[in-house]
Amino acid sequence: MSSWAGEFFAGKTVVITGATSGIGQGIGRAFAEAGAKVHATGATQAEVEAAARDEPGFVYTQLDVRSTEQVGEYAGAFGQIDVLVNCAGVNLRAAELTPQGFETAIDINLNGSMRTAYAFREKLGGGAVLNIGSMFSFFGAPHAPAYTASKHAVAGLTKSLAVAFAAEGIRVNALAPGWIETAMTAVPRANAERNAQLMGRTPLGRWGTPADLAPAALFLCSPLASYITGAILPVDGGYLVA
Repeated sequence: MSSWAGEFFAGKTVVITGATSGIGQGIGRAFAEAGAKVHATGATQAEVEAAARDEPGFVYTQLDVRSTEQVGEYAGAFGQIDVLVNCAGVNLRAAELTPQGFETAIDINLNGSMRTAYAFREKLGGGAVLNIGSMFSFFGAPHAPAYTASKHAVAGLTKSLAVAFAAEGIRVNALAPGWIETAMTAVPRANAERNAQLMGRTPLGRWGTPADLAPAALFLCSPLASYITGAILPVDGGYLVA
């Protein structure tokens, strides 16, 4: 990681929800490489234990972001923090066409980000919140209506909290990842026809990786972005504009 990141994040405290794998874990690694103390959460104890073996430098905690009580207790254990990254999320695909599946995805992807942002607000004076949206913050996905609705809403939440938290010196921004190599995208990557469609539309012609998101995350949470708040930054290889 570039030396500028170490200048800004060495010794800082970073909390990342949904960081047992994929994008959250990748962003966490970048903060850790820059010298930050990374506190990461996962939805189940099993995935937390597995991730802790993979990333022993993180402080892992099981957290269900659907529980206001759990989130409040988790935030209450901290003093001041410098960065909150809301990355906990699910894409339930066909299950989202049922009321229960829809409600579950909304509660995790949207309400979970709201709960943690509210719970850590008093801990973040002068700090930064980074939400994880999606390219589906901008258009629809018939196969995943709740995922899409939640990611549209995360973009709106980001803008709203940017205004609401500004007087406290808290900046709130979001990343909008494109097609990234994670467990969530294993199905389209394994389907030759679908893979070709997606890469054919992506101007840079390849899948992104969690590491591709890390520099943008570090930038938005750093003093280099001190006059940026309420922004939704696509990191998608050009997919949105193709």
